[in-house]
Amino acid sequence: MKSAGWLFLSVIISMTNQQTAQSAAVPAHVSNGFHFVIRAPLSRAAPLFGPEGERCWAGQHWNPQFLYPQPGKDIEGAVFTVQRGAETSVWVNTLFDPEGGRMQYVSFVPGIHVFTVDVRLTPLDSSSTSVEVTYARTALNVGANDEVQTLGNLDRESGPHWQQAIESCLAAQR
Repeated sequence: MKSAGWLFLSVIISMTNQQTAQSAAVPAHVSNGFHFVIRAPLSRAAPLFGPEGERCWAGQHWNPQFLYPQPGKDIEGAVFTVQRGAETSVWVNTLFDPEGGRMQYVSFVPGIHVFTVDVRLTPLDSSSTSVEVTYARTALNVGANDEVQTLGNLDRESGPHWQQAIESCLAAQR
């Protein structure tokens, strides 16, 4: 009886190890978001979420190089690249509706990962705007799973940084 129990337990352990190995062989996908409020009307806040407008608050690493349009400007359909370290990401602005408070981007680093950034702005009153940002990231190979997981965790924690940087940008524009 004891040997049958051990045999059963070994089969269960073997099946669990196989399932773990199979799930590890699947490219990772994570979706995370954050929310904050900025002290600015929608008409002033929305332009800060285009690739050009973001230069004011996103830091030195954000330097989009426009492929379309030329010269570069914040429009739906814009295509640009961003260099960060050794990686070059390609970005496509798939939705740019400042009046409606919606922006969406698809970006990818060839062979590593692809992600979307969805931005929703909602006016709360005449002087403040709610900002909701959602990132969805997918590894293009299992070797990028750790990077996708790490970036996903950073995405979730980015709200306070974005809020402070945007508020600083708005104060400098006054």
